[in-house]
Amino acid sequence: MSHIQIMDELLANKIAAGEVVEKTMNVVKELVENSIDALSDEIRIDLIDSGVKKIVVTDNGIGMSEEDANLAFLRHATSKLVKEEDLFKIRSLGFRGEALPSIASVSEVTLKTSDGMVGTELHLSGGIVTSKQKGALRKGTSVTVEDLFYNTPVRLKYLKNLYTELANIVDYVNKMALSYPNIKFVLTNNDKVLLNTDGSGNLLKVIHKIYGVNTAKRMIPIAMETNDYELSGYVSYPEIMKSNRNSLTVFVNGRLIRNNELNKVITDVYHKYMPPDKYPVVVLKLTVDPSLIDVNVHPTKMDIKFSKVVELKEMLSSILKDSLSKLTLIPHVAVREESILEEVVPISKRNPSYANEDAAEEMVVEEMTLDFQTTLDSTKEESPMDRLKEMTPIGIVHATYIVAENEDGMYLIDQHAAAERVNYEKCLAQMTSHHQETITPLVPLSIELPQDEFLKLKQHFDLLE
Repeated sequence: MSHIQIMDELLANKIAAGEVVEKTMNVVKELVENSIDALSDEIRIDLIDSGVKKIVVTDNGIGMSEEDANLAFLRHATSKLVKEEDLFKIRSLGFRGEALPSIASVSEVTLKTSDGMVGTELHLSGGIVTSKQKGALRKGTSVTVEDLFYNTPVRLKYLKNLYTELANIVDYVNKMALSYPNIKFVLTNNDKVLLNTDGSGNLLKVIHKIYGVNTAKRMIPIAMETNDYELSGYVSYPEIMKSNRNSLTVFVNGRLIRNNELNKVITDVYHKYMPPDKYPVVVLKLTVDPSLIDVNVHPTKMDIKFSKVVELKEMLSSILKDSLSKLTLIPHVAVREESILEEVVPISKRNPSYANEDAAEEMVVEEMTLDFQTTLDSTKEESPMDRLKEMTPIGIVHATYIVAENEDGMYLIDQHAAAERVNYEKCLAQMTSHHQETITPLVPLSIELPQDEFLKLKQHFDLLE
């Protein structure tokens, strides 16, 4: 008969790590949120091999005292909640006290921190403190995480490839930079800088850094306030389209969230401006009294519940519709004033064979309609194209029709329709050919992509090679 026993703390931390730390992005997320809660205005994230080998998060926040540093890796140790009532007015990003012990239980961790009075350096292996000493007095905290999941090989096995892990981290750091434009974020991987914001507080500058200049030029500022909610941010012109919902970014009190109801409101407003499988670039910041929301829903803290969600959805729909309705979405078309004039020469002067009026009266006119419906069936009936013999061009009428002749008579050919047919035949031949050819454009096309989308695209092409 088995007996109930108190679970070992290290085992409990490993179980918690299964919920809190699933990939390298989760480690970066928890450490960056701690740095933000520590009132940092500069956060640096340095990765080695997409964070699988090493993650270093350094900030210039308030730091920790020696006593707090010793308690930081104990389960449920936190400075953000003191009593039960605090759970209903959470303003910090972290509050559970599970992140650091969970991370430490599945990796090698080095903590260097100082509150400006005393510096402390701790090293932990598998959640156990292996060394402790005095550290530098540089105010702030630096956390180094190495050999993630070294003692949980099953979890290590199911990590995605380096491209995917890095893309997830880049996406998260991009979102936090959008949420906190007043904080300078620097992200590097293998000494290559992937993001570097200036921390000036200008949200449009951060959008420019992440999405590029073309997107930044086509963003619309929005702002609205009710008794319960304050909404601000930027939404893109409908011409800026992305292929997935990842471009819909919503923050609540500085916390990045994923809320299907709010995303549906956004896509419903944009649906008449763009295809159903495309999404705009949206960066929305929502400020609300903490008592009206519940962030204690999931360990990742990305899901959230609103107590007045209907009012919020109406507010969001109203400001989006109003902003888009004021736009002039008809593209400007430049009209060339000059026209190309061609001297029209009478046909009789170009070819004497048609100078005889009696011969012209005896001419039989036949109108041919080219059938553009094609089939690969070799037994198809003969088309008008098959009956055409080689023709000799004579001239052009009204700069539109080609006049040609052969032994059967005279032909008027619409230049535009003929060019379409020639291009169509070329495309059909290429599409039905087993050998696909590529042509390098004379002028390169510049396409701006966020770093996470670029990494995923690069991964795709690397797999094709």
